[in-house]
Amino acid sequence: MLVAGDLMLDRYVWGRVERISPEAPVPVVEVERETSLAGGAANVARTIAALGGVPLLLGVAGADTDAEELRERLADDGIDHGHVLAVRDRPTTLKTRVMADRQQVCRVDREARAPVDEAVRAKLAASGRELLAGADALLLSDYGKGLLSPALIRDLVDRAGEKPSAVDPKQDHFAAYAGVTVATPNNHEAGGAVGRRGRYEELDDVAEKLFELTGLRNLLITCGERGMRLYAGPGARAEVIQTVAREVFDVTGAGDTVTGVLTLALAAGASLSEGAHLANLAAGVVIAKVGVATASPAEILRQYDLVAGA
Repeated sequence: MLVAGDLMLDRYVWGRVERISPEAPVPVVEVERETSLAGGAANVARTIAALGGVPLLLGVAGADTDAEELRERLADDGIDHGHVLAVRDRPTTLKTRVMADRQQVCRVDREARAPVDEAVRAKLAASGRELLAGADALLLSDYGKGLLSPALIRDLVDRAGEKPSAVDPKQDHFAAYAGVTVATPNNHEAGGAVGRRGRYEELDDVAEKLFELTGLRNLLITCGERGMRLYAGPGARAEVIQTVAREVFDVTGAGDTVTGVLTLALAAGASLSEGAHLANLAAGVVIAKVGVATASPAEILRQYDLVAGA
């Protein structure tokens, strides 16, 4: 599967809190260890690899030590980073989360959101066309960090043709997603794209307007603790998929899991409904873990057994 999108390095600073700073009313975190994981579109690739798929990762990173660390983490997960371009004039996107007692204290971001320049876009498009020739599906992980311009989105979607394609979208790019098999916005992203708040009660109207404006073929709207609503084409009645989460520790990366599992299922021949239910089970697994996480086949099957026996 070709996974194209915004790559990130997720760094975690783990510690404990035993006092409040005398300088300001904030906790003092005594650091015990630091870890890092590949995040953003790279986390989608991790999700696919964990389930036995082969992700073909397309993106950019800076020419810095964080990029080196990102490539090391990708290698640890068995993911080829040969098509991750080094761009000297922008930093590798870095999200540093300070964690204490399994809770996130704060997050510090370093990033550039400006679009990549035309020369880089052309290289990405050429690599994408080459990779799609041998791929079974296309997944666009759009975090709005400058990689997925409307021109690159259109190039990749058109090249994918009738192969399954999916996008974890950003509000500003919805007009470029025409022809994508399925988009997986959350309710706020879906509502914002049509000038609405995205309240659960108005999602049928939101979906209808999104189909009219974008040319999407199908739509899966995630709604947090209220589960998901699957619209199998314009005018279709929503299939309501209830959440299966039993414990919620950290929702970080849940959207990556949904889009990755759904697209992998479609590439393997599952129906849209089957893929959405599998994605829902996988999301229930990862949000019960702390930090950006993946779900294994055994964990998803165990989650299925728990739900079926409930």
